Amino acid sequence: MSRSLNKVTLIGNLGNDPEVRSTTGGNRVATFSLATSRSWNDAGGTKQEKTEWHRCVVWNTKSSQLADIVEKYVKKGDKLYVEGRIEYRQWQDKENQTRYSTEINVRELIMLGGGAGGGGGGASRGAGDFEAEGANGRPRSAAPAKAKSGAGGDDFEDFPGALADEDDDLPF
Repeated sequence: MSRSLNKVTLIGNLGNDPEVRSTTGGNRVATFSLATSRSWNDAGGTKQEKTEWHRCVVWNTKSSQLADIVEKYVKKGDKLYVEGRIEYRQWQDKENQTRYSTEINVRELIMLGGGAGGGGGGASRGAGDFEAEGANGRPRSAAPAKAKSGAGGDDFEDFPGALADEDDDLPF
């Protein structure tokens, strides 16, 4: 028996806010469109660009509440890394026409970029990254603390004395 692999990796931007709904069985699912672009120079030296749109589907599972995380943290324009598998579906619409759909079933999601809803510079939002929760019951983020210019380190709440300590072992 031979092995096979169905794996998709995309980095792109959200076209709209995700749509989140519940199934009749109570399971939650989030869908969103992710745009990926490529550019090249044609034979005449003119720059060309093409954008592809990918329909992404994220389900809550027993081990991960990824659809809820998408609903809470992901917004239009965010840059995302998604990993999952490609699925092709077909169905009959109301007019009895055969319709086709290509979707990315997302298993891992990492927010890239630091916009308003953009994950704070690389915070991971993957399925395994939110299993551990903080004392307040909210998911712990892998986002590093960002210092405001001229703030004197006030944003380093986890290490309040780190900036005041002048005796360190750093060679520079």
